[in-house]
Amino acid sequence: MKLKYILLSATLAFAVIGCSDILDRPSKTDQNDDTFWVSEINVRSYTNEFYAKTFVGYGVNYSSEYSALLGYEFSDDILHQSNQTEFERVVPSSKGSTSMDEKSQPWQSTYSGPTWNFAWIRSANILVSRVTERMKDILSEEAYNHWIGIGRFFRSIEYANLARVFGDVPYYDYIVADTDVADMYKPRTPRNEVMDNVYEDWKFALSNVRLNDGDQQVNRYVVASLVSRYALFEGTTQKYYYKDNEQAKKFLNLAVEAADIVRNSSKFDIVTDFRSLFGSEDLKGNKDCILYRHYDESHQVTHSVATYCNLAESRSAGPTLDLIKSFICNDGMDYTSSAVTNAKDFDISNLIQTRDPRFEATFWHKPTPRSKASYLYIVKFIDRQGPEYTDAGEAVPTKYTSSLNTNDYPVLRYSEVLLNWIEAKAELSTLGDVAITQADIDLSINKIRSRPLDEVAISRGVKQTAAMELSNLPDDPNRDPDVSRLIWEIRRERRMEFAFEFSRIADLRRWGKLEYMNTIENPDLLTGTWVNFLQELPDELTAKNIGILSVVNKDGHQIAFDGQNTKDMVGFFRNLDIKDRLPILNVPGVNPYLSPVGRNNIIFYKNKGYKLDQTQGWASDN
Repeated sequence: MKLKYILLSATLAFAVIGCSDILDRPSKTDQNDDTFWVSEINVRSYTNEFYAKTFVGYGVNYSSEYSALLGYEFSDDILHQSNQTEFERVVPSSKGSTSMDEKSQPWQSTYSGPTWNFAWIRSANILVSRVTERMKDILSEEAYNHWIGIGRFFRSIEYANLARVFGDVPYYDYIVADTDVADMYKPRTPRNEVMDNVYEDWKFALSNVRLNDGDQQVNRYVVASLVSRYALFEGTTQKYYYKDNEQAKKFLNLAVEAADIVRNSSKFDIVTDFRSLFGSEDLKGNKDCILYRHYDESHQVTHSVATYCNLAESRSAGPTLDLIKSFICNDGMDYTSSAVTNAKDFDISNLIQTRDPRFEATFWHKPTPRSKASYLYIVKFIDRQGPEYTDAGEAVPTKYTSSLNTNDYPVLRYSEVLLNWIEAKAELSTLGDVAITQADIDLSINKIRSRPLDEVAISRGVKQTAAMELSNLPDDPNRDPDVSRLIWEIRRERRMEFAFEFSRIADLRRWGKLEYMNTIENPDLLTGTWVNFLQELPDELTAKNIGILSVVNKDGHQIAFDGQNTKDMVGFFRNLDIKDRLPILNVPGVNPYLSPVGRNNIIFYKNKGYKLDQTQGWASDN
């Protein structure tokens, strides 16, 4: 079943049952609940509600939670006009519902993750419980284990997110009775205990979920792909934040194991040019995709992300100079040590010809004031034709406007599995495991670097990036001294591959590197792309921009536009209204690595006669 039909199918499932909340809580008479769990078709329809929540893609209509581009506009990759987005520094009044029935979509702000809400956990536990208790004689042994594996998989992903965001969280692998108030408001379960249970869920799902359950259904390769992601997140979080190397090794080994399931299947490959992965109208059969989300106007399943890439739409957010500088040159070296001609020339047209192909595929090839924050416009999530209408002064077709976009999203990509695999192996090598070999690099990073180029990229002078060689790794002078040359380059590869997608802020947290977000130490977070305003954008040199527009020249000097110095306006764009981000590290009562629970949540527990402790590192009022 394609993801475009999930919402419709879920609605029909509710209608058949006859009660709007029966999937959250069985009827008090048990009549509908008893008659529902009688066939595999019904079980499948029950799981549909998890798809749109777990595999968001571009979202639907104008929704942006967890969606590419719009859902992840907070990291060292993104600059916002006038100010950098602040971290949460004060405990909020509320952080989601305390109900175990009321489902919420993911809470999206400076910590991408779920609310303090366990309704999705309850739904997964209902699935596991009903299949276990009522369907053993209805389903074959294979189907029985498959659906238990599906339930445990969705439960595990939700708990992995909750633990990533809040640390210790109450753990439930059963349905909490309405009358058991003490259980409903029980204290937080230690994080390692939660994640050990998640680990067991993952192991079960990896062994029992079907290899093939039909088009666009969760199968073992989908499970393995997400487990490779979340186990990598957990392993590195344990290593860098919690300093628990044994837990780190446990999850990093699982990340490798899960990735190997996908790798060894020979079902997936790197065969599609980068831009087509995101601009395609139909990703069916694409070997780069383990799972994709399909959009179709005829079924009223559309999105709005391409609209924000159509070049006509002004964007208040754009790439930081820090991200721009991170793109490797096509000889495989960082720009400071590259032998490529003009490697240190940051004119956009030169960057396109000297940098990794993902740069050209991600950004428009000319500076534009429609990217208000940095003058470099993000076009990654639209096809090649979409922005050309605006550039030619023509009307933009409907499918590139409003919430009518229909390009598909590659929810799970083979390239991610490869990068999860090589990073997990590299981290394990620092914990006493075998060293990374050139063969490992060839099977992962170099396979990704060999992806084909499309005709537009070739016409603009784009070249494939040279293969990574362990014997000749870049010695980037900007490398964090805490990180080895190999791991630094693996992280760079990840940053280029997943820019504006799902991972950057989570990556910084799991690596224990939120210091990279410090604008005082890294002014490139407040700076945009290189622009020669007099030659490229003379219309910007008008009275409206006096005292607003400025550039940072090659010598590092900031020059403000005063109406007379038009010839001097050559350099990296910077808005004079930009302000430094407030401190977040070593601030008493603030822990930017974990999210606080809301004051109202704590009060709610207290009014029920129970205690909810505040998240580790956050100021507590109780």
